[in-house]
Amino acid sequence: MQNFTKKQPVALRVVLIVIASLIFAVNINTFVHSADLFPGGFAGVALLVQQAADKYFGIKLPYSILTYSMNIVPVIIGFKFIGKKFTVLSCILIVVSGLLTDFLPYIYVTDDKILCSVFGGLLNAVAVCLCLFAESSSGGTDFIAIYISEKTGKSAWNIILVFNCLVLCIAGLLFGWDAALYSIVFQYASTQAINFLYKKYSKTTLLIITSMPDEVYAVIRDLTNHDATVFTGKGEYSGMERNLLYSVVSSSESGYLEKAIRQTDPGAFINVLQSKAIIGKFFKRAND
Repeated sequence: MQNFTKKQPVALRVVLIVIASLIFAVNINTFVHSADLFPGGFAGVALLVQQAADKYFGIKLPYSILTYSMNIVPVIIGFKFIGKKFTVLSCILIVVSGLLTDFLPYIYVTDDKILCSVFGGLLNAVAVCLCLFAESSSGGTDFIAIYISEKTGKSAWNIILVFNCLVLCIAGLLFGWDAALYSIVFQYASTQAINFLYKKYSKTTLLIITSMPDEVYAVIRDLTNHDATVFTGKGEYSGMERNLLYSVVSSSESGYLEKAIRQTDPGAFINVLQSKAIIGKFFKRAND
């Protein structure tokens, strides 16, 4: 049985991070550059500074140097408030993706800005989710989003979207509003895809009718470290006594937990509900 304290092997996490780094770099050198977009977070700020320095001062600044310098404060926040190994792995992504972005060639894909915005945003979301599945981040505003989410228990990606839109207002003033507005499409597609793919900060309520309450509760406790409340009632059709277990878990845990419950009690009836908000104590596994 999977234990809630089990961590992914470090080697696997590093592999996921390297793949994510490659996707980030390829995305910038294809969709982003093809449509002159500004992706979210400090990557977008780095590209904004890079293009402004080139256009107004004739200075060509390396993307890697800009993104490294901008991530100093977020990295300190990560070490202090999120987790040391988590932050080190995130630093690997920042370093590798920065170098790959500078050294990989630009590749023309299409001049259709809508296609670049949508598919670039989706590709960016895949890279971010790989980082999150590796229990790390892509750095920059991701550190801030994760810190807020850990403190509040709610997804903060939409808050970061608002911040990114403010940055794009500056880009619109400097480089024209077409690039800024298409970049909002890029960031919206990325944000919504992340919310869909990554469920750690979403909560799911399970209502389980079972004749094996102790065994089912043991599964919930062992897999997720969450508690459950048992209600006793009567099935009107059968006239037999029934037990209802009420428990709230992370949406990322819900899928495998439901399968484990069904394996323990094949006759269990499970109602899965999306929880809008949770007020009170809720177990959250700390980042390492």
